Amino acid sequence: MSSTTRSKSHVSVLTSAINPLANPRGAKKLCELCQNLAYLQCTKCRVTFYCDTEHQQADWVGIHEKICQLLIPIRTAMPFHSLQADRDHHRTQILHRQEELIEISRAVAQKKLFEGKYQESLPAAQLSLRCAMDVYGPSAVQLVPAYLLLAEANVGLGSLSQAEGYLSQAEWTVMKTPECSQTVRHQLHRNLGRLYTATENLEGALLHFANDVYYASEEYGLDNIVTCGGYFLMANVFIKQEKMDIASSLYTEVASTWHSHLTKLLETHTPGSMTLEHFFDEAQQAEADQMLRAMLKVPESSPKQATAQNTLVAHSLAMLWFLGGSPDKALEFGRKALQFSQLVPDHSLTEPIQGLLQLVAERGPHLTIAS
Repeated sequence: MSSTTRSKSHVSVLTSAINPLANPRGAKKLCELCQNLAYLQCTKCRVTFYCDTEHQQADWVGIHEKICQLLIPIRTAMPFHSLQADRDHHRTQILHRQEELIEISRAVAQKKLFEGKYQESLPAAQLSLRCAMDVYGPSAVQLVPAYLLLAEANVGLGSLSQAEGYLSQAEWTVMKTPECSQTVRHQLHRNLGRLYTATENLEGALLHFANDVYYASEEYGLDNIVTCGGYFLMANVFIKQEKMDIASSLYTEVASTWHSHLTKLLETHTPGSMTLEHFFDEAQQAEADQMLRAMLKVPESSPKQATAQNTLVAHSLAMLWFLGGSPDKALEFGRKALQFSQLVPDHSLTEPIQGLLQLVAERGPHLTIAS
């Protein structure tokens, strides 16, 4: 039985019809995803409602499984407190839970986007937007990250008019907020660049990606894993323009940045010490995996250049998955990196790659280094 089938069968047993007598007179429950009249409720939290089983299944896979129990105190009516101090304490607790919910749903949506699961990302992105509206109001700059998630998902699904609508809302909010952070500005331009790429306005896309890199570098520095995401997207545009030399140089910058970052993390790693999740979240790990794998598939004009870059990229993927606690994947990419490095006499990475493979073998005794 596939994971999707198991998920759907599990969801079906968590469904029950809403008892209309349990609702206050005149109160109507609305579907979590489409806001139409709801007829079903989640039997685990009993505070989330759906119009049909399809929407419940989509929400469960998209986000609800991770935040089901967190929703109970947020969506349950506040108990009576006779003292103002108790009422204030309760509101503070709910606010903290809402802020936690915003961050969880945002991270889940971003991870699914990096994995190319655009439809699955929508429930988490929508929840992030609704929660941000509840906490910050309908026109606050804190809503922009959720607008950008929804825009990116719709670009991936080919719903470009919807993506444009979300980006217009985000752009207007940023324009009327002079104190808006560089982080939000770089994220806005990155998503505008994605939209322009999808509409084949490649010069416009490059302009937005250049602004993305500018704002990201102002916040994080030029040689940073966040900034290099803009370089990667620019390289993809240059490939569309058949400017392979420029694309190759940008890919090399991305590969070098990630390789340097992961090498530093590996140097501080000891058995039983912190794993990858302590250094960056699942979404960033998914982004790194997606970018590095994509670069392995791009042919280079020079065989020697291709070998050097592929060695760097495969070694980076091996380190990424070793630190992420996946020795099988670390072994797979470590072997590839070693094969690439051995094509060049006295390659400087051969010894570090062999050292990493030895660490992988020690972590997973059932694994063997030989390919």
